[in-house]
Amino acid sequence: MGRRARACWAAAALGCTGLLCAVLGAVMIVAVPSIIKQQVHKNVRIDPSSLSFNMWKDIPVPFYLSVYFFDIVNPSAILQGQKPQVRERGPYVYREYRHKTNITFNDNDTVSFLEFRNFKFQPDRSSGLESDYIVMPNILVLSAAMMLEHKPISLKLLMTLAFSTLGQRAFMNRTVGEIMWGYDDPLVNFINKYLPDTFPVKGKFGLFAELNNSNSGLFTVFTGIKNFSRIHLVDKWNGLSKIDFWHSDQCNMINGTSGQMWAPFMTPEYSLEFYSPEACRSMKLIYQEAGVFEGIPIFRFKAPDTLFANGSVYPPNEGFCPCLQSGIQNVSTCRFNAPLFLSHPHFYNADPVLADAVLGLHPDEKEHSLFLDIHPVTGIPMNCSVKLQLSLYIKSVKGIGQTGKIVPVVLPLMWFEERGAMEGETLQTFYTQLVLMPKVLHYAQYVLLALGGVLLLIPVIYQIRSQERCYLFWSSNKKGPKDKEAMQAFSESLMTPAAKGTVLQEARL
Repeated sequence: MGRRARACWAAAALGCTGLLCAVLGAVMIVAVPSIIKQQVHKNVRIDPSSLSFNMWKDIPVPFYLSVYFFDIVNPSAILQGQKPQVRERGPYVYREYRHKTNITFNDNDTVSFLEFRNFKFQPDRSSGLESDYIVMPNILVLSAAMMLEHKPISLKLLMTLAFSTLGQRAFMNRTVGEIMWGYDDPLVNFINKYLPDTFPVKGKFGLFAELNNSNSGLFTVFTGIKNFSRIHLVDKWNGLSKIDFWHSDQCNMINGTSGQMWAPFMTPEYSLEFYSPEACRSMKLIYQEAGVFEGIPIFRFKAPDTLFANGSVYPPNEGFCPCLQSGIQNVSTCRFNAPLFLSHPHFYNADPVLADAVLGLHPDEKEHSLFLDIHPVTGIPMNCSVKLQLSLYIKSVKGIGQTGKIVPVVLPLMWFEERGAMEGETLQTFYTQLVLMPKVLHYAQYVLLALGGVLLLIPVIYQIRSQERCYLFWSSNKKGPKDKEAMQAFSESLMTPAAKGTVLQEARL
C-alpha cells in the first residue's frame, strides 16, 4: 500500500508541475511580445538611462570614407572641344570619427546636439597616397566663368585678365590632400580682398575642407520619452523648421531623422527618411528585401529610381530645378551658386546621355548603388553604404579665354562612399540582448507548453492504469462458489496422470 501511495503522490506532483509549466507557457505567449515591445521602447529612446544612449552619443560603429577621383586624361583636348576622358583613381580611405557635444534636453521632449567629425587617412586601406597628383577641373575658375556668362563683355575680359595674372587655368594638377582638405589659392585671396563678403571661403579651398573637425549643424530631434510616435524625428536644424534652398515647400521640408536611428518595429511598408545637410535636402529610401547580417535579421533599404530624377520625370522634384538630364540634382543654390550636381557614382540610374558624354564611366548597380541595413525591431543601422558623386557643369563662355572651346558637359569630379558596419563587442552585445534573448524566450514558451502537456499526461495515464487493476481485482472476487469448485476440479484433473489407453475428455465448465 505504501508503494501505491508514493506512486500516486509522484503522479500528482508531476501533474501539478505540468499544469504550472503549461500555464507559464501560455502566459509567456501572451505577455512576452508585450514585454519585449516595452523594453525596446524603453531602450531605444534618447534617454541617459536607456541602453542605446551611449551608442547614440558616441557611435561605436567604425565609419570609413572612401574617395574616388576622376583623373582627367585629356585636358588640352577638352579645351579644343573634344569629349572628356577620365580614369578612376582610388580609393583613398579615411577613418571617420564622430562624437556629439552640446547635448541639451529641452522641455518639449526634444534634445539638441552638435555632432563633430574628423578624418584620419588610412594608407593600408587605400590604393594610393595623399601625395598623389590628380588632374581636375579648376572649380573656382570654371564656376566663376559660368556665373559671368550673362554679364557684360567688359567684365568678362577683366576677369580673363585677372585669371591670367594670377596664373589660373581651366584645369589644375593638385595632390589628393590639397583637393580634399584645401590649398591656398591666389584667386580666393584676390576675391576676398577686392570683393569682400562675396565668397564664403576665407582660407584654404578644398572639397572636404569644411567637413574635417567640424559639425553638420545644430540638430534638434525628438527623444521619444514623452511621445514615442515621434522618436528620432528632426524638429529643427540650425533653428529652422524648413530650409530655403529650393523652389517649393515640399522640397524645403525637413523630413525624417538625422540619419542615425529610426523608429522601431518596422514593416516592409516602411520607408527611411532623413535630412542630409551635405545634400541640403531630405532623402527617402525604400524597402528592398529582408536579410541577415552577422546572424541579425535586417531590412535593406535602397534609393528609389526617383531620388535624383528631374521634374519632368518626377514632378515632386520640380522644386530642385533648374534641372538638366534626369538622374542628377542641381545643388548650386546651397553651394555658393557654383554649377555643382549630385548623383549616384558614374551616373548610375541617370539618363544614359550623361555617361555617354564622358569616356571612362561604367555605371553598375552593385558597385554604385547605396543601401542601409536596419534591424527592424529596434530601428538601429547594422550596415550601411552611402555612395554619392559630385560633378561640375562646364562649358565655353564667350569672353572668358580660359574656357576655350569646351563643349557643354557635366564632368564628374569625384565620388565617395561612407560605409559603416557594426562589429566586435558592440555587435556581440547587440546580438545577445536584442536577438538571442528574445529568441530564447520565444522558444521557451513553446517548450514549456509541450513539457506541461507531457507531464499532465502522467497522472492521467496513472489513473487509467489504476482503474484497470481495480477492475480486474473486483472481477475476480465476484465469481460464485460453483465456479470456484469447477475450477478446482479442472486443475486437479490436469495434475492427475491419465490411465493408459484412455482418452482425455473435454472439460466443460
